Amino acid sequence: MADASISRRTLLASAASAVGAHALSRVGRAQVPAQATHPVVPPDPTKVPGSPPSQLGQRSVFEQPRRIPIGNGHSSVAPIQDLYGIVTPADLHFERHHAGVPVIDPQRYKLLIHGMVERPQVFDLDALKRFPAVSRMHFLECSGNGTPSYRGIRPNLSPQLIDGLTSTSEWSGVPLAVLFREVGVKPGATWFLAEGDDAAVMTRSIPIDKAWDDALIAYGQNGEALRPEQGYPARLFLPGWEGNANVKWIRRIEIADRPFMTREETSKYSDPLADGTARLFSFVMDAKSIITFPAYPVTLPDRGWWEISGIAWSGRGRITRVEVSTDGGKRWEAAELQQPVLPKCHTRFRYLWNWPGGATTLLSRAVDETGYVQPTLEHLQTARGLGTAYHFNHIRAWRVQSDGAVTFGLEG
Repeated sequence: MADASISRRTLLASAASAVGAHALSRVGRAQVPAQATHPVVPPDPTKVPGSPPSQLGQRSVFEQPRRIPIGNGHSSVAPIQDLYGIVTPADLHFERHHAGVPVIDPQRYKLLIHGMVERPQVFDLDALKRFPAVSRMHFLECSGNGTPSYRGIRPNLSPQLIDGLTSTSEWSGVPLAVLFREVGVKPGATWFLAEGDDAAVMTRSIPIDKAWDDALIAYGQNGEALRPEQGYPARLFLPGWEGNANVKWIRRIEIADRPFMTREETSKYSDPLADGTARLFSFVMDAKSIITFPAYPVTLPDRGWWEISGIAWSGRGRITRVEVSTDGGKRWEAAELQQPVLPKCHTRFRYLWNWPGGATTLLSRAVDETGYVQPTLEHLQTARGLGTAYHFNHIRAWRVQSDGAVTFGLEG
């Protein structure tokens, strides 16, 4: 009986094998699972093992974007023409400081909030981190950004040297409104003083409405702690407002019923006008754009289709439209806005251009959700005069030569 049982199992197995072979012959080899037919590739004797895992990632040796120090050594500009999307890597974020970068021990950090409050308090870093945190994507821009393009045009200016004093990051921290509720701001308070812990003791007067709106005490940037040159361990962050008012290494906030008229908002960071007056407390950064490709020092190797690309931003909200001209402003066409389009944040735009050859001028102009349109250089100079030193948001122009070389130039 045992022999019969074995015989049946053997017979069934043989039959199944035969059926499988017949089915395989009918469906063809294309139906065989990939792993059954994948060729065995012999090892390449010229290849050697790569680098092992590390504690800190590095860029490829073939990718080396760099900030460029400018001016008197207190600034460095971001390589905006080398970046993708809208986020600036933290180590490439532009920097601007007035007395060097201080070294502040986070274990000894303190923030005093006093003045017209019910309960003056001192917060250490751990206390700030105990409050509910928020993270927001916003640009930051020095109010002197674009200075080289205003008074005198030099053709060998790159996007980095023209507008590299702007960057976008994800900023994390505690809303200043939360801290103001904690200390109990008194009725009648309309301004506060922000004071930094650098050697310059940077101080600025800020309208208190900004605190109730969207101001942050930020301690995080792009998923990590602030970099020292960005205000480590904590800074004031005012979305859409000029960089100098975003006081870094913040150590003291005093609440009052009037502005403090500090050195940095009287002798500096005010706008002389052509009629002899000055515009004070011009915090908001107006709508602006710049083409980052093609731009100096690029040379287009041949005529045909090219994608014009750049960034636009506004301190008043979202960018709603960017227009591009490829003939010096005679005609304007709408560019595509690359998602995401966020308020008070860099927005990337793209426009397909069929270059027929020959010389021309490329322009871009931004429109924000308030209806504000980026002005021409002539319009801005008429309104401000040549003596102004801040808020240069006029249209930028790139001259394409007949040989494809691109240089910075005037509109039209």
